[in-house]
Amino acid sequence: MSDTTKPKRYRMISAFYKERYGEKAYKIPVALPLTCPNRDGSAGVGGCTFCGEIGAGYENRPASMTVKQQIDETVVHIAKKYKAYKYIPYFQNFSNTYLPLEKFRQYVEEACLEHVVGIAIATRPDCVHDAYLDILKDIQNKYGIDIYVELGLQSVNYHTLQKVNRGHTMAEFIDAVLRIKRYGFEVCAHMILNLPWDTMDDVIEGAKTLSALQVDQVKLHALYLVKNTKMARDYEAGEFTLISAEEYARRVVEFLRYLDPKIVLQRLVGRAPEENTIFTNWSMGWWRVQDLIDQIMEDEDISQGSGYDYLHGAAVQKFL
Repeated sequence: MSDTTKPKRYRMISAFYKERYGEKAYKIPVALPLTCPNRDGSAGVGGCTFCGEIGAGYENRPASMTVKQQIDETVVHIAKKYKAYKYIPYFQNFSNTYLPLEKFRQYVEEACLEHVVGIAIATRPDCVHDAYLDILKDIQNKYGIDIYVELGLQSVNYHTLQKVNRGHTMAEFIDAVLRIKRYGFEVCAHMILNLPWDTMDDVIEGAKTLSALQVDQVKLHALYLVKNTKMARDYEAGEFTLISAEEYARRVVEFLRYLDPKIVLQRLVGRAPEENTIFTNWSMGWWRVQDLIDQIMEDEDISQGSGYDYLHGAAVQKFL
């Protein structure tokens, strides 16, 4: 398991929360009864080729429960286990700004309970309308909490976005980030660094693009293949192969090398239960993949931002 005694060469979310809130804070997943425009025909049908029927919510409680019930049940479990007493409800599954405005307000306000210090909203770039941002701003002012908006991007390669049926392009992502930042909210971008059609050049360009856009946080995933998805079927049919764990670790290291050192990492490896997948983290624990990443960075003396020297007119710096 990862050595927690060594200082990390990248900026992790746990340290960020302690800096901001003075103690440990814990994200609590919340599921809502909603869907996605890439499923119901508004932006596409079938959803992303890697997305299962329950989306990303493997750790969620049922969406039939109220928001307060979900939070209360989770708090009972994690407060004692993790000694965390400040919370960030995380509206995780599908596109959480894809529902009527008053329903959206109702759900988010229901999460503004005692000891809640922030709200995290996961959604798609093409679902970020100012009307929802206005509601979030009202709630932020009313309850004095932080707002985090998490956007699925996965790749900066527009060919790959088409391959996985994302239903949006880089333009929508850039637009969403710029508008969210104008509201003063924090932006987290989700990236999958081992999509079969991406190369190391795409990985590095992803780090550079997110840095130039001044996103606040990044969540990295290692691709897992959910049973009964199009991507799983294509993999079983031999239509593509996946890189090794060692190559994934190298991609993460290069991504971090070019990433703005101020950006916070929520995680470096995704997780999913093996019973729902045909491929998950090379059949090894997520911490073993993280160990590979840490070892490369240690051996080669690489830290987050080691290669962050390409913005702010870098080409003319020798004259200044």
